[in-house]
Amino acid sequence: MLRCALSNKWQPSMFTPKRINHRIRHLVGGITRSAVSIALSAIFLSNTEIAKADDLLRGDLLGSVQTHTAKHEDTLLDLARDHELGFVEIVAANQGIDPWIPGEGKEIVLPTGHLLPNAPREGIIINLAEHRLYFFAKDGVRTYAIGVGRDGWDTPLGTTRIVRKKKDPIWYPPKSIREKHPYLPEVVRAGPNNPLGQHALYFEWPTYMVHGTNMPWGVGRRVSHGCIRLYPESIEKLFNEVSVGTAVQVINQTIKVGWSARELYIEVYPEPEQVDELEREGKIASAAKLSISDALYRIRNLARDKLYRLDWAAIRNALVERTGLPVRITLRDHAQKETK
Repeated sequence: MLRCALSNKWQPSMFTPKRINHRIRHLVGGITRSAVSIALSAIFLSNTEIAKADDLLRGDLLGSVQTHTAKHEDTLLDLARDHELGFVEIVAANQGIDPWIPGEGKEIVLPTGHLLPNAPREGIIINLAEHRLYFFAKDGVRTYAIGVGRDGWDTPLGTTRIVRKKKDPIWYPPKSIREKHPYLPEVVRAGPNNPLGQHALYFEWPTYMVHGTNMPWGVGRRVSHGCIRLYPESIEKLFNEVSVGTAVQVINQTIKVGWSARELYIEVYPEPEQVDELEREGKIASAAKLSISDALYRIRNLARDKLYRLDWAAIRNALVERTGLPVRITLRDHAQKETK
C-alpha cells in the first residue's frame, strides 16, 4: 500500500494565498538548463535581465539568482510557484520578510541558481536537504521543487529506479494512515480528493514514488509520508520525459560545493529542525547540529592548489546563515592577478 497521504501538519485552508485576483499563470514546470554559457552565473539579476539567464549551465552551477520587486498582491508562496521554487526555499533566501505580505516595492530574492549535487549526473537525483529534484535529460538538466517526508516518515536514501508510470493513479491509504484519519476510504480514485494528483512515477522501492498533489502549497515543505510531491504542472512535464528504467538517486546533501567561471561556490541548506524554525519564525536563530567536517574536506579538495584564494569569512557566514543561495567563497582579486 502507498504511504503518500495528507498530513496533520498541512491543511489547505491554513495556507490559502492572499491574492484575490490571481493572474493566469503560464508556468514552465521545471527549468531546462542548457549547456550553453551565455553570461556569468550566480549574480543577482532583475526580472527584466533574466530572460535567458536561468537556462544556463556553467560549470557546476545551474541558472542565476534573480530578484523581484514585490507588488501589492504578491506573497512568497505565489512567487515560489511561479518560479519553480518551494516555500521553505524562498523563505530561507528572504529571512525576516513576511511571507504573506512582503510589502509593495520590497526586493525579493528568487533562489533560482543551484549547484549540482555531488552525485553521478544521470537519471534523477533527489536531494532531500534542499527540497529539489534534478532530471538529467539528453538535452539538458531540469530541476523541480519538491515536498518531502516529515518526521517519522522519512524518505529512504539510496539508489532505485522507475518501474512504473501511471496517469490518474489510485491511492490505497495504508492502515497506519487510516487510523489517524478514520474518515478516509479504503480506496481513493482519481480526482480532486486524491493526494497523488494526476501523475505518478513509481520506484522499485515498495510504497515510494514521485507524484503530483492536490495541495500544491505543500511543495517545498516537509509534509508527506515519505513520497516526493511536485507541483501539478511540474509532474506532468517530468512524467512525459522520464521513461521506465530511469535511475533514481535519493541523497541528503545539506552542503554543496562547486566551481563556476573560475570561482568556487557553496550552498548551505537548513537542517530539519531549522526548517521547522523557518516555518514558525521566518528566520533561523538556532545553530546547526550536524558536523561540517565533510564539507570542509570537500572545499579543500576542490580548491586544491587554490587554497590561498578561499574566503573563510564567507564560508563561515554561509554555514551560519543557511540561505540555500550559491555563495562565492573565492577571492576575485587573486583570480584577476592570476590572469595577468
